[in-house]
Amino acid sequence: MAIKITDECINCGACEPECPNNAIYEGGVEWRVSDGTSVKGDFTLFDGNGVDADASQDPYSMDVYYIVTDKCTECVGFHDEPQCAAVCPVDCCVDDENHPETKEVLFAKKDKLHL
Repeated sequence: MAIKITDECINCGACEPECPNNAIYEGGVEWRVSDGTSVKGDFTLFDGNGVDADASQDPYSMDVYYIVTDKCTECVGFHDEPQCAAVCPVDCCVDDENHPETKEVLFAKKDKLHL
């Protein structure tokens, strides 16, 4: 299951540098698949839509930090637990029940992002 940041976020930014996939962005900041990954050129998102890895994508949130579901691997392949949740002082990095994923899917996502 991917991780999401709830509206209780206090915008402290502690989570952002901890993410090995660069999947966490400050509210209002555009994101790119290529940020913090080895992906170049055309990339198929996990919902089946294709994008240019270097193209800016609309922010998921304008007000608080957010996690890009297509880049979140719950730190599988890097750490034993999601680092964003481990460092969050207000416990607002939680499982995203709208995006359930098995360990196998998370490992595949990690491998796709870091060739």
